[in-house]
Parts: sequence; C-alpha cells; structure tokens
Amino acid sequence: MAALSLSNYDWSVGPGKPLAVIAGCNVLENIEESLAIGRCLKNVCAELGLPYVFKASFDKANRSSIKSFRGPGIEAGLKMLATIKAELNVPVCTDIHQASQAVAVAAVADIVQIPAFLCRQTDLVIAAAKATDAAGGLLQVKKAQFIAPWDSKNIISKIGEVVSRDIVIMCERGVCFGYNNLIVDTLAIGEMQKLGVPVTIDATHAVQLPGADPRTAGASTGGRRDGVPIIAKAAVAAGADCVFLEFHTNPDEALCDAPSCLPIGDAKGLLSQLKSIRQIVSV
Repeated sequence: MAALSLSNYDWSVGPGKPLAVIAGCNVLENIEESLAIGRCLKNVCAELGLPYVFKASFDKANRSSIKSFRGPGIEAGLKMLATIKAELNVPVCTDIHQASQAVAVAAVADIVQIPAFLCRQTDLVIAAAKATDAAGGLLQVKKAQFIAPWDSKNIISKIGEVVSRDIVIMCERGVCFGYNNLIVDTLAIGEMQKLGVPVTIDATHAVQLPGADPRTAGASTGGRRDGVPIIAKAAVAAGADCVFLEFHTNPDEALCDAPSCLPIGDAKGLLSQLKSIRQIVSV
C-alpha cells in the first residue's frame, strides 16, 4: 500500500506518514462557527505537525426526522466551503448523496466523501470517483454499518475500473450491533488496509446510538461523546492512518449529532495523545 497525497497541499495519508487529520464540524451551521472551528484545528495540527483537512457537510440527507436541520444545501454550502478553504488555506472534505452533485462538489472539495449508507450505490460511487479523479482529489468511502471490512474490496474494485490513479481512502465507523447501537472492531482497520488502501477511523459517528436520542424520543440519533477519545486511541493503536473527528464550540447546542461531537477545547489534548500513539505503533 502506498501513501496518498493531495498535490496542492502538504497533506498525505498512509504508511510512513504522520497521523493525518480530517476534522471540523458535522454540518455547516454558519460561516462564523465553521471558520472558528477550522482555524483552531488548523493551528493545533500545525503545532503538532499533523497534516490537516477541514471537514463539514453542506447537507445531512439521512436525518432521522424530516424536521431535523440538514444544512445550507449544495449551492450555499459549497460557497461556504470555498470561503473556508481560501481564508484558512487548508484542503476541505465534504460528502455527497447524489451522482448529480459529483462534479460541482469535486471542484471545491479536495476529499469527496461517500456516506456509509450509500457506499454500495454504484452510480453514486462511480460518479464521485470520476469527478474526483478528474479534479485531482481523493475519495473517502465510509464502510457501511452492514458490511464486513473485507467486502470493501468490491467498492474499491468498482472505483479502480473507472479512475486513472489510486484515490481511495476507506473509513471505519462502526458496525450495527443489535438495536440502536454500534461497535467498532479494530481488527477491521488492518483488514481494509490489506486491500491496499489507507484507513480512517470516524470516531465521532462510531459512538452514535441510531434513533436513540432521549431528548427527541428517538426522532434523532443519540451518542456517547465520552467514547470518542477511547475509540480514536484504540483505532490509532490498531494502525489507523487518519482520524476523522467533529467538534463544536458548544456541543450541546450543535444542530446535528450533538451527543457525539466534542468541544473544540478538547482538540489539542486528544490530538497530542493520538500523535504519540501513532509514533509508538509506527516504530
């Protein structure tokens, strides 16, 4: 497995590289909040020598309730991401839900992300792969909660048939375990790396309790915020090449997945620990 890089930025992920970081906010709420989170994370990662990508969604299309906040939408959202990218001089990552969005998103996002529930949607995956390849970016695919890690080979194979270079990062985010619960099998990280791709741990979404937020009687996803550092540390110890984390200046007031995101003030301490673990396991 070779490391992957973003040609326009000093960002690489894979063997022999520092722990990569994809982090930001779950969904774009407003430009001020997003810039504040991105600026803090950029500074922390620069201080620690960790390559950084800002992440935020312009649309959360898989919300539990039709009344849930979804974000600003693709037009306004891509403008916000372009502003963040320009003002902070960092690469950005966002996800898509429809094949028709691929070209527009790849023109702004350096890393295009396929949501877990959609990773087997061939038309979406192929459209995203072609657009990302043409734009010179990378494609992160979240492994679905319902497939085995070694079955990711089928997703990687589809993409490999339509692109001219290696662009795939796989992402572990937990597996369904009974009702309203997810677990992370850290052995899955190595299994996916055997397929020749770098692997990210999405520690934020891995602590979700789908459809189990007591505040809304199940009309939104619950979570266990205190589990994020535990899963992130275990995954990096197991060899994860990159961490995917979501923060907020006031997590309890976040408009999406509030129980799962971390306070931005925790970023430096957690990333410092994760860097140390990466250095130990890379020896």
